[in-house]
Amino acid sequence: QAFRRKARELGVAYVADEVVSFDSGGVTLKQGGRLEARAVVLAAGPWSGAVAARSGIALPVEPRRRSVFVFDVREAPGLTPLTIDPSGTWFRPEGRFYIGGTTPVEGNDPAGAPLEVQHEEWDEMVWPAIAGRVPAFEAAKVVNSWAGHYEYNTFDQNGIVGRHPERENLIFATGFSGHGIQQSPAVGRAVAELIVHGSYRTLDLSPFGYERISAGRPIRELNVV
Repeated sequence: QAFRRKARELGVAYVADEVVSFDSGGVTLKQGGRLEARAVVLAAGPWSGAVAARSGIALPVEPRRRSVFVFDVREAPGLTPLTIDPSGTWFRPEGRFYIGGTTPVEGNDPAGAPLEVQHEEWDEMVWPAIAGRVPAFEAAKVVNSWAGHYEYNTFDQNGIVGRHPERENLIFATGFSGHGIQQSPAVGRAVAELIVHGSYRTLDLSPFGYERISAGRPIRELNVV
């Protein structure tokens, strides 16, 4: 919300509508309007692949369901950082509680699955992993949970940032596969530099460009949750 408030102070106008298509001149909206622009940034999160397809662009980004569990313990282990277990299970403090989740087993992670919490993940995957790592979590009790979508990059689970090689005024900022909030300040600055200056000035994010997808050069990480 802080980013949005500051953007409004700087003159940004938010338009609530759905994109039907986009081209070199701007964006056509579902309600019949059109936004003319010299640069279009595709940052539609989990739906970026679907939006790109409306203008004939193949983009390997799709919504993948993830469940998050809020849990409490009688005797908290004290200050703990974000911890990622080798199994893919993670946890971190959240106020007086903790939150955690895991990477679904292969075959149980379809694109666009209904946003229903997968409670069996807690019983079968999350709790065994965190209890084995932190003895205090053996008594963990779930007090809340929710499900949401990752903007999942099926190519290499890393962000796609920069210009489309054939549509110079189209800039991508999507596909972060769970890293988006952490990386958004740097990505926002980089995209702004592309629009204003025509090139990166602060951080060179060219390794994350769309070209790596068409060339079949994935950027692999050792641990993605």
